[in-house]
Amino acid sequence: MKQFSNNYDLEKRTADFGIKIIRFCKSINQDVINKPIISQLIRSGTSIGANYMEANGASSKKDFANKIYICKKETQETKHWLKMVAECAPERKEELRELWKECQELNLIFQKITNSLRSRKIEN
Repeated sequence: MKQFSNNYDLEKRTADFGIKIIRFCKSINQDVINKPIISQLIRSGTSIGANYMEANGASSKKDFANKIYICKKETQETKHWLKMVAECAPERKEELRELWKECQELNLIFQKITNSLRSRKIEN
């Protein structure tokens, strides 16, 4: 069901995003406050690509749509955790801004896919 990866190369893009999140988080000195926040950011940021890979292996259109929706939700959650990390590490705001921007672009892509799937459902 690789309906969209050719248009956006989302497998690579979501994997690259997850790697950037991991590298960024590894570079932050962790303390009692930011450690759980960083952990959450890693979980949600890497989950986007994992769920997209699952969508590509979906067993049905409904399964594909559900996984894409989860990708969208994970991007929204990741944006939240990026904001929280910005509060914990204000000196890293520029890097966080770049990660947030990429996450927002992924969110818009998954929103477009979700909307497209819904409109097809209405048309069928």
